[in-house]
Amino acid sequence: MHSTRDDVQQRLQAFLVSNPDIEIFEVMLPDIGGGMRGKWITRDKIHKVFAGEVKLPASSVAFDAWGRDVEAWVFNTGDGDGYCEADVRTLARVPWMPRPTGQVLMSMREADGSPGVLDPRFMLRAVMARFARLGLTPVVATEMEFYLLHAEPDALGQPRHTQGDRVGGRLNAGQTYCLYTMATMSELMHGIRDACDMQQLPVDTLIKEGAPSQYEINLYHCPDALLACDQAVMLQRAIKGVARSQDLLATFMAKPFGELAGNGMHVHCSLLDAQGNNAFDDGTGKGTPLLRQAIAGCMANMADSMLLFAPHLNSYRRFRRGTHAPLAPCWGYENRTVSLRVPTDQPAATRIEHRVAGADAHPHLAVTAILAGMLQGIEQQLEAPAPIEGNAYDQVALSLPRYWPDALERFRGSDFIRDNFGPEFQRVFTLLKEQEMDEFDRQVTPMEFDTSL
Repeated sequence: MHSTRDDVQQRLQAFLVSNPDIEIFEVMLPDIGGGMRGKWITRDKIHKVFAGEVKLPASSVAFDAWGRDVEAWVFNTGDGDGYCEADVRTLARVPWMPRPTGQVLMSMREADGSPGVLDPRFMLRAVMARFARLGLTPVVATEMEFYLLHAEPDALGQPRHTQGDRVGGRLNAGQTYCLYTMATMSELMHGIRDACDMQQLPVDTLIKEGAPSQYEINLYHCPDALLACDQAVMLQRAIKGVARSQDLLATFMAKPFGELAGNGMHVHCSLLDAQGNNAFDDGTGKGTPLLRQAIAGCMANMADSMLLFAPHLNSYRRFRRGTHAPLAPCWGYENRTVSLRVPTDQPAATRIEHRVAGADAHPHLAVTAILAGMLQGIEQQLEAPAPIEGNAYDQVALSLPRYWPDALERFRGSDFIRDNFGPEFQRVFTLLKEQEMDEFDRQVTPMEFDTSL
């Protein structure tokens, strides 16, 4: 998974030779709140990035949604620097920028060189290493939904559909899977596909989703969970960047329209054994006992992980009956009303589709939670209940946290989170979400004024 220093330098040099016009590199550090921090580095300094000579405040991985320090934490640490470690596999050209630009993703190491205790990429690596000790390799793919909107809002500040009707989108006529609608956005879709090709992002399909202006782009499965999550982050940036270059706005907000479908991030997971075979494949499509153990582990820890699957206030507007957003831990074969679906496919492709996370979730943190749940189910040989047939909403009690404060309290006291993400991450992420929650609590909305004045 990791390249040698010589290999890194060779790949960097080859990239520079192939892209002699690049002037600036975006060196990017994903923070735990879902933002992207970092610096612009000139071409002549990019070698220092790959030599580990670039520093950022260690607090850079723990900003809130508005890019502010977590005040209850940062000043007690002294706010010292950490060292950034670039991943050459994410080195790519940025085709949507007006001037020649490159980009690369980084991880944050502590001042002593140890893995950063708050760095999402290192947390995912740690879970992958635990699978490796069992002779197993996670295979991950993401499906990302998003809305495509006009750049400027309407007179009331509301987002405007690019796929409209004469009643302002109220017909909910999204034309699911409609090729004609896709064709009307062909310039954008081809631009996204071209950007993905340039950045070596393995796009599988581009789909028109159910709501007006809603689309989905799927990435091909990857036998490296870290790279799969890096690709998910880079795909979101590519979609947003290409849209912006065409005077449009792409959003992965979980629920931008209260009456329309939300944006989900479905995660497909399987496991390879030491011989490279699918450890979930029993030859029938029903799956091995290992599949049901992994499902049981996901179900057992789904509520504890809800704050990672739905990290924002708006995230919880997505979880309503009849919206394909799961409300309880449950599973079934080829059933889109459950939270864990086993799709019908060739037996060799037997896998879990985890359907809880919104498109606003941090891919690295959400996948770490999913894989850690699978791992616990396997290590403890947990047994899944019988699969659900029919409408799960009518058969299973609604037990996942439905509101942001409830998810926060579950997260705060979770042994599962502490054991798999570390006590420092659990503490800081709790403080970060409390700070964001306090900000929302102090805002009075236009609807309240209209109701009470």
